[in-house]
Amino acid sequence: MNWTSAADVRKQLQRLWERGELLRALTADAALFPLRLTLKNPNSAELTEQFAAVRDWICTLTATPKIRIEWRETRHRVLGVQRLPAALWVDTADDALALISKQPDARRFLAIWTSTAARHPALLDWLHRKPLQALDYAAVWPQLLAVLDWMTDHPRPGIYLRQVDIPGIHSKFVEAHRTVLSELCDALLPAEAIAPEYRGVSQFAARYGFLDKTPRIRFRLLDAGITLLPGTCCPDITLDAASFSTLDLPVRRVFITENETNFLAFPHLSNAIVIFGAGYGWGALSQARWLGRCTLHYWGDIDTHGFAILDQLRKYFPQVQTLLMDEVTLMAHRDFWGEEDKPTIQDLPRLTESERVLYDILRDNRLRPGLRLEQERIGFGRLQDAIAAFL
Repeated sequence: MNWTSAADVRKQLQRLWERGELLRALTADAALFPLRLTLKNPNSAELTEQFAAVRDWICTLTATPKIRIEWRETRHRVLGVQRLPAALWVDTADDALALISKQPDARRFLAIWTSTAARHPALLDWLHRKPLQALDYAAVWPQLLAVLDWMTDHPRPGIYLRQVDIPGIHSKFVEAHRTVLSELCDALLPAEAIAPEYRGVSQFAARYGFLDKTPRIRFRLLDAGITLLPGTCCPDITLDAASFSTLDLPVRRVFITENETNFLAFPHLSNAIVIFGAGYGWGALSQARWLGRCTLHYWGDIDTHGFAILDQLRKYFPQVQTLLMDEVTLMAHRDFWGEEDKPTIQDLPRLTESERVLYDILRDNRLRPGLRLEQERIGFGRLQDAIAAFL
């Protein structure tokens, strides 16, 4: 039988809970209650053939608390006049919450609503739209409000997140709750306190006027004749992006590799440096305008993401060339092929013709699905041969 049971009633109410409707009903003017539920009841044939089951079904519904049954009388050709449920109602939000054991959660949400209304009523619209998300943060909602109090008093503060000093809130709290705080700040702060060009958790600091960690660039001098640090030959150096941009080193070639061991073992070469790559984060490197007069060589994995990184690098340095990222190198290392977990399939407009051909081979799985050759699996002698060609 598929007649509406007490369990079905709870499922209907649970779906309303999961959509946030029951919590919204606690604070909204729109009347959700009394709520009429979907009812499936016996047809005439079932009433005749399963009369005992129908009677038990009615008894079970009648015994279910918090449900109001609207009845109708029907005249059955065999059984005579029968009284059957015509509609099921839940009259109040409290009754609905009791049926699915959500009253404690509802009380927590109302506490969130009340405290927010008293301090930041501009956030009530957010709470109305995302009540379950707010409930997820019930345990830390007082701390979130305290942070919002501080941010309204200190718009675009110009300090690091760890420097935010609020009684009862540890130094990592803001950083750990950037996701929800970004939504709340967008709803609360004035437009002049928000830099809309910065988005996402990783750009939280820039969006709301905090200081952020400066991107750093790590490089090695490959020419012993270039002195940057007294008494040190071919040093391994890390600088912030702004300092790196002022170097204007006397080099003609710049190599970029994504693997640290390859970076450390890169062969010496006159008038050259090697940079430890930063994946898709080339914005910091682009500040070094002196790189524009150098020949750049990018050495990444031979896989779809390796070419996507190359494509992004060419956004800033159109002159960049690849190193050991060709079909000959790929085919010479069949024994070391691996698999790329989540290949990209986007078009890459900045690839050369030969690079695009190889990229299409990879993204179309023409050799095998998810094919990749990691750069550290390429024999060191092949790298030495490639560098020797520049001598």
